[in-house]
Amino acid sequence: MPQMPAPDYPADVRARLEADAAEVVARYPDSRSALLPLLHLVQSEEGHVTRTGVQFCADVLGLTSAEVTAVATFYSMYRRKPSGDYQVGVCTNTLCAVLGGDAIFDALKEHLGVGNGETTADGKVTLEHIECNAACDFAPVVMVNWEFFDNQTVESAKRLVDELRAGAQVTPTRGAPLCDFKATARVLAGFRDERPGATEAGGSAGPASLAGLRLAKGETGPATVVAPRNPDIPQDRPPTTHESRHDAPQPSSASDPHHPAGPVTEEGE
Repeated sequence: MPQMPAPDYPADVRARLEADAAEVVARYPDSRSALLPLLHLVQSEEGHVTRTGVQFCADVLGLTSAEVTAVATFYSMYRRKPSGDYQVGVCTNTLCAVLGGDAIFDALKEHLGVGNGETTADGKVTLEHIECNAACDFAPVVMVNWEFFDNQTVESAKRLVDELRAGAQVTPTRGAPLCDFKATARVLAGFRDERPGATEAGGSAGPASLAGLRLAKGETGPATVVAPRNPDIPQDRPPTTHESRHDAPQPSSASDPHHPAGPVTEEGE
């Protein structure tokens, strides 16, 4: 059966959100471009994007609820059901996985008694596996409300979620101090984080992540990520090129008689 129209926000809540929404929309030459931050805004109200939030965004931007829903369901950062105060994401992409991410995720599922995308009974922690956090040189990485917790182990990850559930002060490895998910969503909507020192706090990438940037700037020094091919080349030589295993010709099906490519065949032949 078709759903009934979404209930509206209480009058005072809607008035407050409309004022915030007007500030967001004013930043863009095309109001439709404000949809992503507006979804964060309504998520900051209830902790997830509700049907009421979808209708609010549609009303403000002159869109249909279907158009808003299409965007809200495309991006995993928008929650479609109630979730915890702390979104604990374990990277299970290749590098983090092989360095311990898979083990951490499995251990936390058992430790918390929840599955992927599920929330603990106390409403504190939602656990999920996530794709690359762009912090491979700190693998395995866990993120809590999009703040980094680097170089994790099974035991450190268990300790982390226990402290979150106990209400202890938890400090990320890099970045701003932790706040709950609703407050995080409001910051992602584009509003200033009013907590003392939060805006000034920041994190940076590790040396491996910055090697390409140093080379692009023409800086000298230990910018070669892998060892040179020729062991006779001094290791402290200022590199003029970014040497890697791709810099020299490699055996291929065309050059290696022991591994000819052979003719291309149709599937099943």
